[in-house]
Amino acid sequence: MSLDGDGERGEDVIMTDPAFPAAAFAPAERITLQATPLAVIREEGLRVADLGAVFDRGYTAIGGLFQSGELVPTGPALAIYHGDPMGEFDLELGFPVTVAPAAPIVRGDVVVRASQLPAGPAFATTHIGPYDGLGAAWGELAGAADGTPTGVWIESYVGEPGSTAPEELRTDLILPVRD
Repeated sequence: MSLDGDGERGEDVIMTDPAFPAAAFAPAERITLQATPLAVIREEGLRVADLGAVFDRGYTAIGGLFQSGELVPTGPALAIYHGDPMGEFDLELGFPVTVAPAAPIVRGDVVVRASQLPAGPAFATTHIGPYDGLGAAWGELAGAADGTPTGVWIESYVGEPGSTAPEELRTDLILPVRD
């Protein structure tokens, strides 16, 4: 799926990436991540309280690049946490894209850069419901995963908060592991 120039989801790109299934993940489903190209903003030294402003600013900037046609998304919004998501962490916020930016794109005080999903083994699950239930869902996934977490935590926001009731929001959680 992709967003066309009007910001609407189109059907011209079919996702076959295991990180972005059409259906929900089973509990603690083992997958193999591909090095999917991403367009992201990066922030360092964040805490959970910082996320609202960062998400708004970042998704607005990247959405503008979709509307202008500079980038073409191929899947849902992502947040990739590096480090301790309950303490201080670094964050990549963005989308999978057909082609990652060849050079940083500056929009105001936001810099959109190329990145990629970490290729390799992971465990995934789907949380349906409000975002305040994500902590418990992460705890269940981490407890059920077979392998050592890499310190990367990926949230894929399949449901759109502006148009989906909170109790129906779908968030896919992906925990890369070392075998």
